[in-house]
Amino acid sequence: MPAGTPEPLTSAQQELYDWLTDYIGQHRHSPSIRQMMEAMGLRSPAPIQSRLRHLQQKGWITWQEGQARTLQLLGGFNAGIPVLGAVAAGGLVETFDDVRERLDLAPVLETRGLFALTVNGDSMVDAHIADGDVVLMEPVAEPSRLREGTIVSALVPGSGTTLKHFHRDGRQVRLEAANPAYAPIVLDADQVAIQGKLLAVWRQV
Repeated sequence: MPAGTPEPLTSAQQELYDWLTDYIGQHRHSPSIRQMMEAMGLRSPAPIQSRLRHLQQKGWITWQEGQARTLQLLGGFNAGIPVLGAVAAGGLVETFDDVRERLDLAPVLETRGLFALTVNGDSMVDAHIADGDVVLMEPVAEPSRLREGTIVSALVPGSGTTLKHFHRDGRQVRLEAANPAYAPIVLDADQVAIQGKLLAVWRQV
């Protein structure tokens, strides 16, 4: 079996994995152990936890035992998406006829704690992030080490969460939009909680 390929599943493991795929695809977050029990027709969490452990050992999911919401799917993504060639945004280029490489999404999808947010508003349009886009965010363990200009999701108590360019000015944080119509948000550093930094943007067309 090629390296990185998930091991085959038993029928019970496959049943749970298929249900998890459908659930996460619809709800954009992982279910609770109780929801898995109900879906599988089980009265005890032990069989679910056992199946999850095997799914993790076989390379189909990542999961921190005892924390259902940390579950992330891995299986089926390792092969990557084929990059078939170039496409012109102006004139025409020669059509593609073979697969030369693959776009490997595994490093993105396997990022620990990865979460997604739907963008509301146009304050980041000059950064090519539009209203309705979904941004994939990587948790920030040490905000003090963020690079200037990094796009972050920041929680401002009493005001909610905002997606902005991050800048630190001494003991203050400046959150700048990528749209001149919006003024910067300047706050004391201890008034801002940096939730994550931008990893990728997903846009459905």
